[in-house]
Amino acid sequence: MGNEIQLISDGDGLAVIGNATDVERFLASEGLPSKDLGVHRLKAVFGTGAAVAQAGSEIAASSGRWVKLTKESAERVKKFGLMDSKTPGISHAMIGKPGSIKKWLQIEKGAGSFLTNPARLAGVAGIMTQSSMQQTMDEITDYLATIDEKVDDVLRAQKDAVLSRMIGMDLVIEETMTIREQVGRVSDVTWSKVQAAPTTIAETQAYALRQLDALAERLENRPKIGDLAAKVKEVEPKVREWLAVLARCFQLQDAIAVLELDRVLDAHPDQLDQHRLGLRAARQNRLDLISRSTERLVARMNAAAEAANSKVLLHPTKSPVVVQSSNHVVTGVHDFHARLGIESGRQSSETRRWVEAAAEARDRALVTGANGVGAAKNLGNETLDRARTTTGRLASGIAERVRRRNEGGDEEERDAQG
Repeated sequence: MGNEIQLISDGDGLAVIGNATDVERFLASEGLPSKDLGVHRLKAVFGTGAAVAQAGSEIAASSGRWVKLTKESAERVKKFGLMDSKTPGISHAMIGKPGSIKKWLQIEKGAGSFLTNPARLAGVAGIMTQSSMQQTMDEITDYLATIDEKVDDVLRAQKDAVLSRMIGMDLVIEETMTIREQVGRVSDVTWSKVQAAPTTIAETQAYALRQLDALAERLENRPKIGDLAAKVKEVEPKVREWLAVLARCFQLQDAIAVLELDRVLDAHPDQLDQHRLGLRAARQNRLDLISRSTERLVARMNAAAEAANSKVLLHPTKSPVVVQSSNHVVTGVHDFHARLGIESGRQSSETRRWVEAAAEARDRALVTGANGVGAAKNLGNETLDRARTTTGRLASGIAERVRRRNEGGDEEERDAQG
């Protein structure tokens, strides 16, 4: 059977390895966008001598593409029945097109070199982790370009020593990434330039998180809508700035991890898989920390919006300001989460316009009024009935008295005539 290709997944992405033509046909048939995986960098994991020569020829004949797994693309790949491998977190499958069958089908025989060699499979997993991180780095770059204050402008405006050190380290990391692209590896000299970077970036990240926490605390205990409107308006641009700093921190941390994996791949390939898993765990811890802090901020903003909504009739101009600023912050946090791959479940509050609130009050008044009119109507009917009964009794009494008086007058007249 020809046309065999290998599918390898780590949960975040999918590696498609095989003949270049077959790989392209598969990706086109499934509608999967991809980028180059860079399988040529795997030579370091194959040892020396004849093994290197054989591996080199196999790699030269192979093409590798990386696909970011979304909910949609994951469903498309699921039908090929990827199975767990001995490498933690990695699943794989061999597929092909037997005979005239147009669909790609899973096959059992013909397992290629990457699936049968644990070291090579670990190497692919390491490169896939790099591809996933580089994808996030690109998305963060796009995110920073869309906000009003680009991170470089924000950082330059800061005079804090922690941020100043980060600015310097930022330049060093960019330089190191450029050298890596040109050379194709990370040497001892190149790596020595960025060894101190993780500490500096971590300090800046912690500082930015503290700033966000402080902004959230400033919104507590603000019962007066006027005070709340002023504070929310003041907090909104500052949140955007510190989110930009956090995004840049995360981007640089991913860049360091990419360089780290290259260094381990080159110097200690037997430790690559353990190092990959360690980096993934550390990265998830950072995401969790950022998520907790930003979700606290979102909760404060939503609480401010709800407080403003409840008093919109009393403060028709200031309440909408609170809600709009709150929604801008919440939307910004959601966008920030999406770029970093953080699941975000909260939704922004909708502004209750004064007219809507007034309409609600009017409706309540109408309901109350309608009930009152009904009661008044019933009371009026009862009163009218009583009045009619009383009037009837009164009229009857008057008529009886008139009749008696007339009768009495007639009797007096007859006596006089007799």
